[in-house]
Amino acid sequence: MSGPAGTVAVVTGASRGAGAGIAAALAAAGATVYVTGRSERGLAATAEECDRRGGRGIPVVCDHADDDAVAALFDRVRREHGRLDVLVNNAISLPDGLTDDRPFWEKPLDHQQMFDVGLRSSYVAAWHAAPLLTVQGGLVAHTSSFGGGCYLHGPAYGAVKAGVDKLAHDMAVDLAPHDVVVVSVWMGILRTERTLAGLARDPERYGALAARMESPELTGRVVAGLMSHPDRMRWTGRTVVGAELARELGVTDVDGSSPPSHREVLGGPLEFNPAVVR
Repeated sequence: MSGPAGTVAVVTGASRGAGAGIAAALAAAGATVYVTGRSERGLAATAEECDRRGGRGIPVVCDHADDDAVAALFDRVRREHGRLDVLVNNAISLPDGLTDDRPFWEKPLDHQQMFDVGLRSSYVAAWHAAPLLTVQGGLVAHTSSFGGGCYLHGPAYGAVKAGVDKLAHDMAVDLAPHDVVVVSVWMGILRTERTLAGLARDPERYGALAARMESPELTGRVVAGLMSHPDRMRWTGRTVVGAELARELGVTDVDGSSPPSHREVLGGPLEFNPAVVR
């Protein structure tokens, strides 16, 4: 994969799963990647993988519910590099029982924690990152999902994903004069330990999905490809299906495949009105 060597990136929620895969893909493109999350052990493993891929991984233990810790993270990036090229907002607090087939009022009330680490945390991270991103232009990517457009895992999860899609649209308006692209990327069914465990628990319900999965690295490859594109601003403010954008950019998954989009079943992203009222 070709990509922007020398890029300075922050990937939140990178101790495992999607965040770890995105960080590894950016490192493979030559990036220095600050990887954040609460698991020191998980972050160390992600940073080591980034180093192995040819980039540099910098683990930073950071609870994205703690605004002071987030401020300290970006202050460190400022001191050490003076700029930021890529922010991937991936941190989210996924509660137990999220995929249980029950109405929302029968699930624990603490499912609302996704509003804090998931939606609010994305805003806070971008608020701190924006002055660094405007130094020489860059990219903000919010990881999202088809839950932003259809019922998926219940109203709390859906509201978070729809929320980060709207953050991308509106942040793009403010950051466009500074050559900063902002997108929200709908990831597909990821081949993570968590997902594979779910398939194993209920193969009759989910088994058919296994052939339609994408690696956790695909989104990172898309981000790297977007950073390298000479006309990347054409995508700013949009919510995109990662698998579709990968094909548009000529990006493949780690096995050389082009994972399918789920648009035909789950629908596509909403189109926001271009009006700007200040």
